[in-house]
Amino acid sequence: MSNQDSIKVIIQIPCFNEEQTLPITLADLPSHIDGVDIIETLIIDDGSTDKTLEVARAAGVDHIVRNKRNMGLARSFRRGIEAALALGADIIVNTDGDNQYVGEDVALLVGPILSGRAEIVIGDRQTHLIEHFSPLKKVLQWVGSAIVRRLAGIAVPDTVSGFRAFSREAAIKLNIVSGYSYTIETVIQAGKRDMAVESVPVRTNGELRKSRLFTSTPMFIQRQVSTILRMYAMYQPLKVFFYVGMGFTVIGMLPICRFLYFYFTDGGAGNIQSLLLGSVLLIMGFIAFVAGLVTDLIAANRQLLEMTLERVKRMEIENAVAKPPRQ
Repeated sequence: MSNQDSIKVIIQIPCFNEEQTLPITLADLPSHIDGVDIIETLIIDDGSTDKTLEVARAAGVDHIVRNKRNMGLARSFRRGIEAALALGADIIVNTDGDNQYVGEDVALLVGPILSGRAEIVIGDRQTHLIEHFSPLKKVLQWVGSAIVRRLAGIAVPDTVSGFRAFSREAAIKLNIVSGYSYTIETVIQAGKRDMAVESVPVRTNGELRKSRLFTSTPMFIQRQVSTILRMYAMYQPLKVFFYVGMGFTVIGMLPICRFLYFYFTDGGAGNIQSLLLGSVLLIMGFIAFVAGLVTDLIAANRQLLEMTLERVKRMEIENAVAKPPRQ
């Protein structure tokens, strides 16, 4: 919490062509939360081509951030976090513009932060109970969340839920580098940076439109897997390259053992190709081990840069004038 006497919650909503669903989403948000003095709304219009901006203004949204072109969910989320911090938010709640989540449950997300138990709270949609989710989507959500929990080292049932709350300190510490989705990235960062993360069950509404992140199953899997690998390699590079190097080494030993077997049993005859293949694989394994050492040193430097970036953010926030961001 900040040093202010009042507690301010800013509910941010990334939007792209949400003129039909945004009014419903805004109307569903709470006007009062116990322990909170100020509740404000912030819209991040991600280059919408419909009347999302006009609808937001007509609904009395407190703050609007506008991307002149479509930048994607992750970048819009990051811009919203930056704007909310500059506006003096003590807690930032993120929800979707398609009214997927029950707005009243914002209070459930804010509660653990107000009590000091958590820095980040993630809403558990209990996806196995959502009727409009296909069996394939439920399986992918379950498998993906299990992998992220394992890599991040934190117990969050629904790691891709966009309904979540961040304390001011957590928001300052997080750095979004992905251009696709922020959900997995923030969970892995939180786990690797030892933030206190809590999960609470939340309710969902009926489907008003199809998901724009899950339009193609192969593309969804490819993007999520690449995000997981990138983030884990960023925070555990030595371990990642160690396993890669061990893989090449073990596989490379097989043809070499084959060569040695025939060399001694057949009096040194033939099978030179096995020796060449094994040698190439062993060299690749060695290169992977060296790459792991180099990237581990780079990761240590990245930690120093993150500490510097946090200090810069704090200075900018302290010196910022509390006014709506440029639209």
